[in-house]
Amino acid sequence: QVQLVESGGGLVQPGGSLRLSCAASGRTFSSYAMGWFRQAPGKDREFVAVISRSGGRTAYADSVKGRFTISRDNAKNTLYLQMNSLKPEDTAVYYCAADESVGGRNSKDYEYWGQGTQVTVSS
Repeated sequence: QVQLVESGGGLVQPGGSLRLSCAASGRTFSSYAMGWFRQAPGKDREFVAVISRSGGRTAYADSVKGRFTISRDNAKNTLYLQMNSLKPEDTAVYYCAADESVGGRNSKDYEYWGQGTQVTVSS
């Protein structure tokens, strides 16, 4: 098993930046593909980004492509999400998730989840 703890959320103005972190403990971090998802009030949880076990492959939702960057440091057991040019529609609770297989865009593929961190984009 792996335990996940997100941090780095907060209130930011439109056009600003934030970097989210997800600290992993337990089983070897590099054994998991990792994803970021988000959920806004009254909406379903949606895919944001995914990264392979080695970090060599990434994929993004169209809504964040070119603005967000997913990365990982397997030596530090940490996943990151750099968010630039933030928009009010990016406001949501952001979750990191771990998949023992190859990851993907479907939240049902992921076995382990963090508790989430709130990101609010507002002036």
